[in-house]
Order: sequence, then structure tokens, then C-alpha cells
Amino acid sequence: MNKFLAKLIKNPFFVNFLLMLAVLLLVLFGTLKWLSHYTRHNEVVLVPDVKGLTIEDAASFFENNGLRYHIIDSVFSKDVAPGTIVELTPNVGSKVKEGRIVFVTLNALTSQVETIPDVEDMSFRQAYALLRARGFDAVEIKYVPGDFKDLAIAVELRGRVLKAGEKVPLTSPLVLKVSNGEDELLEDSLNLEEPVKPLNSEDENWF
Repeated sequence: MNKFLAKLIKNPFFVNFLLMLAVLLLVLFGTLKWLSHYTRHNEVVLVPDVKGLTIEDAASFFENNGLRYHIIDSVFSKDVAPGTIVELTPNVGSKVKEGRIVFVTLNALTSQVETIPDVEDMSFRQAYALLRARGFDAVEIKYVPGDFKDLAIAVELRGRVLKAGEKVPLTSPLVLKVSNGEDELLEDSLNLEEPVKPLNSEDENWF
């Protein structure tokens, strides 16, 4: 038996086979260790609840949890303070790997603006629907003397006639002037929505 082993060890083919096997095992072991380190197996962190915070205040929470962040979008909401976080991807409480990038959506600092459509000579219902479709929430219908009944004449903001294509904040209280079909004013106004709210500081400073 000893002679057989001694003869086998002296065989160059067998020696090379053992060396190749040893190298293969070392490579396999090293690869598994690297993958375990790279994927951080079973090492997860929770996405912190930083909604309502500014990105400056939230940065420390991301850092303490080993996460990175990237701002991808901004929206405008009256219900959230300007400049604060309104949405996270992945969601709050999600289990993620350390070092994961969390995508952040912020509430815009100012109201979004939209262009005023050309509503002249439209029916007031078409004009009203078009303004609402653009995102204007506060639209009052005001009848004025005119030859054709229920025909849109102009859009006003605080007494100023707006030109088609002009950009104004979506929160602006607009007045859609409509012809009453008479030489005299028969109706003061027709408000299809709730009464126009008092102007906030943002609307007052817009002009």
C-alpha cells in the first residue's frame, strides 16, 4: 500500500490534479466569502419614517441607518409643509440592505403654475371644465351683460383679465366672466364650487 501511495505521489499527473483541486477549492471558498460580504447576507435595515421632515433633517436618519438617498421628484400639497418629504421608495418600514438608495419625493416650496387656456367664445360649461381640467380648483362664474347667453368672455384674477397662455398658480381664485344674454346684469354671479377662500400669503405676493 505504501509503495502504491509513494508511486502515486511521484506521478506528475496525480500531483498536478491535487494542485488543481486545491486551487479550485481556494477559489470557490474565496468566491463564497466575497459574495457573503458583498450581499451582506441576513444584514438588513428598516427604511426610517422621515415623512414631514426636511431633507436636511432626514439626512442624519438615513446616515444612522446606513442608507443613502436621492431626490427624484417634487409635488405640491397644501396639507404638507413646503420643502418636506412626502413619499419614499421603498416605503417606510421596508427591509433593505445597508447602503441601499432611498428615493425621495419632496413637497414643492411654491405652488405649481399652469397656463390659462383660451376660453373666449366657449360655452361657460366648456370653459369651466377646461379650467378645472388644468388643475384650477377655485373658479367662480360671474355673469356680465352681453349679447349671447352663457358664452365665456374672459378669465380674471383679482380684477385683472388674464391672457391665454399666461401662467398663474393653481391655487389662484379665478373668475370666469360669462355673458348673460342681456343688456343689463341679471345675476351677480354663479359659483359652482364652494365660496372662494381668502387669499394666502403666497397668492398675495404672486403679482
